[in-house]
Amino acid sequence: MKIALAQLDMGFENPPFAQNRCMEMMAEAAKQQADCIVFPEMTLTGFTMLPEQFGEQKENSPTVAFFRTEAIRHRLAVVFGVIFLENGAATNHSIVLDQNGNLLADYAKIHPFSYGAEAKHYIGGNKLAFCQLNDVSLSPFVCYDLRFPEIFQAASRHSHILTVIANWPAARAAHWKILLQARAIENQCFIIGVNRSGSDRTLTYSGDSMLVSPTGEILAQLTTPNALAVVEIHPEEAEAYRKEFPLKADRKEALYCSFFQSHLE
Repeated sequence: MKIALAQLDMGFENPPFAQNRCMEMMAEAAKQQADCIVFPEMTLTGFTMLPEQFGEQKENSPTVAFFRTEAIRHRLAVVFGVIFLENGAATNHSIVLDQNGNLLADYAKIHPFSYGAEAKHYIGGNKLAFCQLNDVSLSPFVCYDLRFPEIFQAASRHSHILTVIANWPAARAAHWKILLQARAIENQCFIIGVNRSGSDRTLTYSGDSMLVSPTGEILAQLTTPNALAVVEIHPEEAEAYRKEFPLKADRKEALYCSFFQSHLE
């Protein structure tokens, strides 16, 4: 399977500008025979705190319609970010479409970034998402979720690829890189972390999008704006490594839960 990491500089709160760049990157990924392209969080807007202006209804989302058209045009699966509004509440989503534009997964970010005021404007989701992409199990996550290893452990019971789309600031780039490798190693799966590049009104983003193997090897890393890397992976290697080094068989989750519970009593 060939994965395209699209380290987009989408500008800020300018969807037409971002759409043009996405079309260019999808066309290039298709030329390189990618099977799937992964874009950053809030792909067409950047990390906006104006969901009332840029949020969309899930049933008739212009962002989903745009990426569906491009997926079909290029015969290319796509992972992207979008804001949905329902009953006045906003949620931050990662969507997975297949090469025919069919919806495979819809994940609402469980952990809005309270340190950056996201939690004042968005509510968190409460479900994991799973899908089969080209017969490979995949689960999507969003940005700040990366700091919470429990949800990755739960998802990796079923999935061999975990995607993390982000608007992760350059000031904490070291955390981003270390955590991506840690999540890959401890879950024995492929981690695809795609961050934005460029800047918005207040923050600068270094990108540092990475594809990490189940053993923690960095298979690709991007450092320039609007960079694209197409990397071939063999998802069966994740299951093979789990059999060779059965780390998950030694986990004691009931015991770990009891530790948490004991502090609540």
